[in-house]
Amino acid sequence: MIQKEFSISPTGEKFPLPTAEEYKKEFSQLQKTVAEQRKLGREIVVVVGIGFVGAVMAAVVADSTNKKGKPDKFVIGMQRPSVRSFWKIPLLNRGVSPVKSEDPEVDILIERCVKEKKNLVATYTYEVMKLADVVVVDVQCDYLKESLGDCCAGSADMAALEASLGVIAENIGPETLVLIETTVAPGTTEQIAYPIMKKIFERRGIKSSPLLAHSYERVMPGKDYVASIRDFWRVCSGVNQKARKKVTKFLKDILNTDEFPLTILDRPIESETAKIIENSFRATILAFMDEWSLFAERNGVDLKKVIEAIKVRPTHSNIMFPGPGIGGYCLPKDGGLGVWAYKHIHGWEDDIFKVTPLAIDINDTRGLRVAQLVRDALRNMGQPIAAADVLLLGAAYREDVGDTRYSGSEVIVRKLTEMGAEMLVHDPYLAHWWEFEAQDTYPHPDYSWSRFFHRQEKLKELRVNKDMWKAMKGVKAIILAVRHSDYLDLDPEKVVQAVGKPCAIIDCFCILDDAKIESYFKMGCEVKGMGRGHIQRIKEKVRKKKFIP
Repeated sequence: MIQKEFSISPTGEKFPLPTAEEYKKEFSQLQKTVAEQRKLGREIVVVVGIGFVGAVMAAVVADSTNKKGKPDKFVIGMQRPSVRSFWKIPLLNRGVSPVKSEDPEVDILIERCVKEKKNLVATYTYEVMKLADVVVVDVQCDYLKESLGDCCAGSADMAALEASLGVIAENIGPETLVLIETTVAPGTTEQIAYPIMKKIFERRGIKSSPLLAHSYERVMPGKDYVASIRDFWRVCSGVNQKARKKVTKFLKDILNTDEFPLTILDRPIESETAKIIENSFRATILAFMDEWSLFAERNGVDLKKVIEAIKVRPTHSNIMFPGPGIGGYCLPKDGGLGVWAYKHIHGWEDDIFKVTPLAIDINDTRGLRVAQLVRDALRNMGQPIAAADVLLLGAAYREDVGDTRYSGSEVIVRKLTEMGAEMLVHDPYLAHWWEFEAQDTYPHPDYSWSRFFHRQEKLKELRVNKDMWKAMKGVKAIILAVRHSDYLDLDPEKVVQAVGKPCAIIDCFCILDDAKIESYFKMGCEVKGMGRGHIQRIKEKVRKKKFIP
């Protein structure tokens, strides 16, 4: 007897994977539904991949209206029915977002399109491509790093994207627009996707060229998630004039291009390169601050005040403090896609890239400095780091979001665990930290960052504490890792009272002002901060006051 497989949602609900008989029924029902939608004059849009980007993109498309204010798109979200991801399909069909966001509009939008407008559904059958007028591809193209601090040793993970493009080409009609929205290595659309699809078209007896286009998303997790898709500038291009014309019309139909006009480029490689440079630029200006952060720590400079003084100048208003690493899905990897494409798609052998990979390496390893600060703070208190209970406040990669992908906090936890610390964690936006709980398989089997560190096995048991104040009890050190709203105004007296004794406080993100730093010192705590070299002066000031008769 074959044992039935299940896909389990983050809340623990189990969904059996579909059987062969269910596939036939599923497609038959979709055919009937699509026929009804075509009678209403609606375009059929299939979004492949209903993850962080695809699920919300599908809802944005479904929520769009024509000039008469009526929906003119019927959207089908398509997700491969794997054990890891199938659960997203039944949830979306209930009107429940498969992705969690701090933007309340995400849940509202998906529920409205599924339950009220009834023009958004989800499926698991690839045959749905046969019904599509437009296919939007939101399949991940990751960059897999083989070592920490050497991004050039990594490679683009193209397998899922290439497989999806093959299946799409086997099923779509010759007039179907295929829009790749995924961030890809420059050259992917024209030199990988197009040849795959063209060859399959020829085998099917289709003489025309695939209508293939690229337009990258600029999604920003947080309170403006939907707006970052719908109400934001877009760049697009197509492999030929017909594809460019179609993708331009489609994007103008679904996005607020009146206020945020489209930029149409000549070739997809230009659109692809734009996304890589855009994110590499931001990663570079953040990495630039790493050496100045160390300079500030070692020479009595408060980098926070220095940055505030510089930002007064309008031309430098985008300078910012990087914290313990930049994180997020895009900035830590996108430059690597460009470096990889130069050699492995375009065939060049010389090493022209110097700044882009260095920026990634600096940002990936910045969190290691935090472990040193914890060690030094405890040493100053006469305590070893081995077996010390250390509480990390903030697991996400940025403030007030629940996204932990490539978070600098992960590096902090792993390094301190390697050094013998016992880690606790709190984050008001998280129920689970999957990089640890499922580190054997997440984000990819054999590609957890645990492989870069020793003594990581026990981190599978790490759980996010729900009560911050209870988590503080008895700890030797507290790390302020993320600028979550909950952490910005913590009262030092309440913190020390919750801990029950003086402890080490490590500020990774310029959260503490001078008054709070002084208050901690007065209560016998030790304080360290990234880029906060002036802390030593405050410590000496408190000491002098204690010894003045």
